[in-house]
Amino acid sequence: QVQLVESGGGLVQAGGSLRVSCAVSGRIFSNYAMGWFRQAPGKEREFVAAINWSGGDTSYADSVKGRFTISRDNAKNTVYLQMNGLKPEDTAVYYCAADLVRWRAVVPAAITEYAYWGQGTQVTVSS
Repeated sequence: QVQLVESGGGLVQAGGSLRVSCAVSGRIFSNYAMGWFRQAPGKEREFVAAINWSGGDTSYADSVKGRFTISRDNAKNTVYLQMNGLKPEDTAVYYCAADLVRWRAVVPAAITEYAYWGQGTQVTVSS
């Protein structure tokens, strides 16, 4: 059974930083791309960032480009999202997700391309 467990969310002031983590078990982690999505109250879940199976390619939403960094440690079966320069509009529940397809050539950004999801971790940015 594939499990994704996020951690590291919390409350931070605008301009601050947080790192959220996602530990994966139940599959060969290094074969699959990983993504981060977020959902604010009353809004649809949206793409934040993704990293390919090897860690050699990444993709970011325009709203976080230059502020957020996605990375992975295949030895620890963990993917990270480092968030710097946080803004109140970054407030949301952050979800990690694991790709449906092994060794995908293009970093996936669509929700439908992900097969497994974590339970989410709350990130709140105060102004």
